[in-house]
Amino acid sequence: MRLSWFSSLGITLWLLAACVPEQRKVVFHGQTQGTYYAVIYYDSRGRVFQPQIDSILRVFDLSVSMWEPASVISRVNAGDTTVQPDEWFLDIFRMSKEISAKTGGAFDFTVGPLVNAWGFGFKGKLKMDREKVDSLLQFVDYRAVKLDDQNGIVKPDGFRFDFNAIAQGYAVDVLGNFLASEGIDHYLVDIGGEILGNGHKPGKEPWIVGIETPASDSLAERSIHTRVRLVDKALATSGSYRKYREENDFKYSHTIDPHTGYPVQHTLLSVSVLADDCASADAYATAFMVMGVEKSLEFLQTEPRLEAFFISDGGNGIFLINATKGFKKIIQE
Repeated sequence: MRLSWFSSLGITLWLLAACVPEQRKVVFHGQTQGTYYAVIYYDSRGRVFQPQIDSILRVFDLSVSMWEPASVISRVNAGDTTVQPDEWFLDIFRMSKEISAKTGGAFDFTVGPLVNAWGFGFKGKLKMDREKVDSLLQFVDYRAVKLDDQNGIVKPDGFRFDFNAIAQGYAVDVLGNFLASEGIDHYLVDIGGEILGNGHKPGKEPWIVGIETPASDSLAERSIHTRVRLVDKALATSGSYRKYREENDFKYSHTIDPHTGYPVQHTLLSVSVLADDCASADAYATAFMVMGVEKSLEFLQTEPRLEAFFISDGGNGIFLINATKGFKKIIQE
């Protein structure tokens, strides 16, 4: 029996489809860096990479976690001149220098002494006044630190690195690279709300992720303010509403302005940054929290690879929204 051209094509397409392996959904989560991590991906073999990812995260902590006394960053901050920085540390250092320079120091990875003094680090809060702030500002300047020709750390005494505003996003990228190396093309990696979405769900449905509603109380139930579509992009959010210190009925944000030495005091509650990699999204989100909406939007005109979404306090429970054109395109209606 002769088959028509259309019939032959139909059989061929059916055979090709039958040869495509079914993609099995794999989901797992755990704890890292004082927060959660969650991983979702599709794999025809249904492989579960949680043991490998847990191992990667443990090794990562030994590089850039200030909560790990034996980590590279802890030893560098302690003045250990024998420590050999690993590639993760060096890469984060270089990225931090670049973003610090681009943002004019709004992002500054040497802000560690001030973060600790205000009570947002691993040491107890100090009694802060103008004199104390000024005494610590002399140890905050990204331009004062560098790498030598052998990739050794050069920093003046008293300077301390703080990678907290970029390391979490970088860890997301590390996990994404690991999954890609295992042949995983469609995945979503989330560490504490810093997210990388690669590929898509079955049926070419994009990953949908949420931006949290800023809450007046750090213990308030979490809710979603805006949902966005994430395709081959990273999203990181920085906010002043969850992590703060309250004294004499005044809330001190955990975001420290490296220029003034004080916690930021403006109406910007949160900013979400869309970028090609999560480390950049993470760092720029922190920088924009320091810069505020107006200066951030002006800066974004010079960085076409970045998009951002700002939520500000409009008073009386009202939120004011600002978003770049590119970010508006990914918002799910």
